[in-house]
Amino acid sequence: MSDTLQTNLERATAYLERFKANPIGHFINGQFTLGQDGTAYDNLTPTDNSSLGQVIAGSVADVDAACEAAENAAEAWADMPGAQRRALLHKFADELERRADEIALVESMDCGQPIRFMKQAAVRGAANFRFFADKAAEAQNGLALHQAEHTNYTIREPIGPVGIITPWNTPFMLSTWKIAPALAAGCTVVHKPAELTPLSAFILAEIAEKVLPAGVWNMVNGFGETVGKRLTEHPAIKAVALVGESATGSHIMRQGAATLKRMHFELGGKNPVIVFDDADFDRALDAVVFMLYSLNGQRCTSSSRLLIQKGIKAKFIAALEARVANLRVGHSLDPNTEVGPLVATEHFNKVISYFDIAQQDGAKTAVGGYRITEPTGEYSAQGNYVCPTLFTEATNDMRIAQEEIFGPVLTAIGFETEEEAIALANDTIYGLAGYIWTENTGRAMRMGRKVKAGMLWVNSENNRNLPSPFGGMKMSGIGRDGGDWSFDFYMETKNVCVAHGTHRVPTLGK
Repeated sequence: MSDTLQTNLERATAYLERFKANPIGHFINGQFTLGQDGTAYDNLTPTDNSSLGQVIAGSVADVDAACEAAENAAEAWADMPGAQRRALLHKFADELERRADEIALVESMDCGQPIRFMKQAAVRGAANFRFFADKAAEAQNGLALHQAEHTNYTIREPIGPVGIITPWNTPFMLSTWKIAPALAAGCTVVHKPAELTPLSAFILAEIAEKVLPAGVWNMVNGFGETVGKRLTEHPAIKAVALVGESATGSHIMRQGAATLKRMHFELGGKNPVIVFDDADFDRALDAVVFMLYSLNGQRCTSSSRLLIQKGIKAKFIAALEARVANLRVGHSLDPNTEVGPLVATEHFNKVISYFDIAQQDGAKTAVGGYRITEPTGEYSAQGNYVCPTLFTEATNDMRIAQEEIFGPVLTAIGFETEEEAIALANDTIYGLAGYIWTENTGRAMRMGRKVKAGMLWVNSENNRNLPSPFGGMKMSGIGRDGGDWSFDFYMETKNVCVAHGTHRVPTLGK
């Protein structure tokens, strides 16, 4: 075991001791509580499937208490001047940066993401808070529309208490990405973290206890069929923002229908990376490897389908095979690790099931296609480790090309023409993201218009620009995050029409 890994393990163990000593409950109305009638379950680390401590699964009564707290705090938080909310959210960001080391180590152990990607988690989370904090004072601003006899102007006001449901793949960053704009807009929050990765959400609640008024931030741990269902049905909750699977989004739409909740979904994807013959070969190769195998392939915007033009297909696939075979699998706290363990045994089993499916459908397993069962000294055979995998000679009708595997598994498909590339890219129920590699500017513009995805990157990996809209089409989601698009979701727009005094009102019955 390397000295750096040993040091990281010792530091992580120190941070995790308190979670092992006492069960993790909920944060409701400014207080930590174990709630009512909750049952405990073990929170397992994917590094070796040992327990990081117990979590109390919330009950309907716990969700009701959290929603009521958010409702009671909503008016005062909405009425607070934006400049004052701005100051509190910057203080929140300061606390995130102060606890950056703890957040990175705890998150890495909880979800299995390599520490090399988690080191900047707190910095990214703090950036989310600072960006939206600086917009808090202007969030209610609208438009002035002057006419001869009337002036119309618009204002925005917070929609009220909102439910935030976050996933297990990068739970800390995605929680801040959703919650920061809600708070800046003047909404109060009930947060349901993923049951598999509750630890960073608990740290966020600890900061909320220190920084925010009681009831503004509430958090209830537990399972979707109880906590998630009640949260999305509760009449006090005016909107629900979810990052998760497409099937979960469908369930939530049904559950929120009775109360006409506003919905914002970032859901699944089967995102294409399209590499043309004229692409910058080395940069495109770097991007294809990075955008699938970083974060263990457990990223909604991962480019899990490689569409490669046949003029460079053989050369590109050969180079890709060498790169994938050279990826370093290891313990999530080892700074040399490029691919860590998958988040949980159930998900691990789902991912490796596609190895047999690929063979049955006729694809070639060029690299990987097996679980790692032999310990190396750097990580445990009891963990959820899978060899990074590359399928080639695939067709777009295969399950490996149509279904979201959500692991370090890439499917390569050849194409000949621009028109064929567009047809292949769009031949999916999803439409979250896409990546286009070409030196032909006209082609890039045409692809940008024709590929059905909410976000497209040309000659670039995923670059998240905070003011830009982020979201998907088709079964990949509803709505957009980022900049003013976030406020459109968390706020109601109101029109006020003022007569100038010269307008004659029509008379009736005179």
